Amino acid sequence: MAARIKVLEKQSPTDLKEAFAQDVLAGLSAAEKRIPSRHFYDDEGSRIFQEIMDLPEYYPTDCEHEILAANAGRISEMMRDDQPFRLVELGAGDGRKTRLLLDRFTGDDLGFEYVPIDISEGAMGELIDSVVRDYPQMDATGLVCEYDHGLSFLKADQKRNLVLFLGSSIGNFTFEQAHRFCNRLREILNPGDYLLIGFDLRKDMDVLIPAYSDARGVTARFNLNLLERMNRELGANFNVDQFSHFATYNVHSGAMESYLLSRTKQTVRFENLDREFDFDPWEALHTEYSWKYLSDDVEDLARSNDFQTVGMFYDERRYFLNALWRI
Repeated sequence: MAARIKVLEKQSPTDLKEAFAQDVLAGLSAAEKRIPSRHFYDDEGSRIFQEIMDLPEYYPTDCEHEILAANAGRISEMMRDDQPFRLVELGAGDGRKTRLLLDRFTGDDLGFEYVPIDISEGAMGELIDSVVRDYPQMDATGLVCEYDHGLSFLKADQKRNLVLFLGSSIGNFTFEQAHRFCNRLREILNPGDYLLIGFDLRKDMDVLIPAYSDARGVTARFNLNLLERMNRELGANFNVDQFSHFATYNVHSGAMESYLLSRTKQTVRFENLDREFDFDPWEALHTEYSWKYLSDDVEDLARSNDFQTVGMFYDERRYFLNALWRI
């Protein structure tokens, strides 16, 4: 097996901290305070998110696992011919769900290379190490870079691709941003390439809200870790006990929204930035949107970006959808 990591973009700790600081300054200076959800995922945030994926309330993990287990054979059959291909994963994380496809493809003796793409060199190293250990005969190349750069790099040799964008990651985009993202993927990928993409579907709020505000408080710790991260990296003096996690569903936009609420009037000092920010009692700091889809939305997204829908795979409760599209 050939297993390696190619670093196409390297972000130094200084670069990452500077980007974080700029987003914090802009977001806390806005009339409605906000911090982009991508800043959830420092080392501690990533660890807490692994806990979230194992929560009984957090249905997306089990739903997508069910879908991939039920449809891995069908997908393998579609990829079976004499032409080798790449299994490309965007934002691979720990690759736990992808293993259902890796197991099936290797068991069916398909000729493929696994190519995860992630901006975190540390996470990529852990993933590739686990692939070497568990799939010693499989070729794997981890690309450390942004998605666009990685896919453009792969386009050079015209090899066929099956691209994975699993979880409900597309839900962090507005519908307009999702269209732009899919349009860009279609421009980069080659004719005949496939895209398997996960969508969290609209459903009863009694199911949605506990997934973002669980009884054990793990999602609250995940959200509050943003304050801890600002304390650690930017010299802030947030009193975390004076903030509450709040998650709600916006019936107009179709998005779950997460906030941190200031429980009292307070001023937070950022020593490293030489700035202070005032919070009124119960003022909201927005931290995340997670848009939910209808099946018609997914079909429209494919059609309007010139993808052919090959499969629409649902879990038994129809909470989640993995759509298989072809260029």
